[in-house]
Amino acid sequence: MKIALTGANSRVGQTLLTHILSHSEHTVVAGARSRGAFAGFPDSPRVAPVVIDYNDAAGLAVALDAADCLVHLAGILIESNGSTYQSANVDATAAVLNAARQAGVGHVVFISVVGAHLQSANAYFKSKADAERLVADCGISATIIRTPILLGPGAAGAAAIQWAASKPRVRLLGGGRYTMHPLDIDDLCVAILNSCNARHAGTVVHELVGPQAVQYCDLIRMGADLQGRQIEISSVPIWLAKLGASLKGLFRPGGMSPTVIDVITLDEVIAHNADQALGVNLTPLSITLKKFIKQ
Repeated sequence: MKIALTGANSRVGQTLLTHILSHSEHTVVAGARSRGAFAGFPDSPRVAPVVIDYNDAAGLAVALDAADCLVHLAGILIESNGSTYQSANVDATAAVLNAARQAGVGHVVFISVVGAHLQSANAYFKSKADAERLVADCGISATIIRTPILLGPGAAGAAAIQWAASKPRVRLLGGGRYTMHPLDIDDLCVAILNSCNARHAGTVVHELVGPQAVQYCDLIRMGADLQGRQIEISSVPIWLAKLGASLKGLFRPGGMSPTVIDVITLDEVIAHNADQALGVNLTPLSITLKKFIKQ
């Protein structure tokens, strides 16, 4: 099987490339926005790096030529001057799906987020839901996987936990009293590879989360415990953080915004975990933390 992968230079993308090489005989077209990102790819004859320009329809179709499956990872949580939710999460998805149809791709695996909803007042969640709708309507067999915070070596969420857990005292948004279901990146990669191997008719939407619901403040305490440390946690009022982010955004667009704060502090509600449906044996949270917490 030939898999085309967007966002291959992301932490999930790089981990997925390793999984594919280790657990299959598949070849991969590894897409990134610049050649500089190729340095993070495994050195293998089964990995073909390619620069992806979502504004170049012909180039996208060439990149996806003869691919059996497309895994679309590319997207953003934090906007910048040159990259908005509409351009990076919606328009780029539309472009790559159009190219996939032209190239005759047989299956699409799209990575979305827990909380995506077409009627969401949050621009990020709305953009991911808009992208999901494009996938569902594209006419190609598709698997949509909604994920929570992803943890593993090199992941942004893991770095934030490592940093906070290493301090004697830390201030968290809302005191960190919001519930999440952290998912090990390796588990997501197993689910993606299984989805590539199991083509089906129509579109299936899965929510895949970790095995343990935990408040963020307790997650930080778990990280501190692994280091044999005590930590004092205090609270930054969420409304105050959002006000500060709004004011900062007036002078310096991008970065932390009220939209991102709402995403970070979401109390995740999961109707059904798709671990069994996706063939994943979930990694216990304690083991996931040991992968990146310096002990």
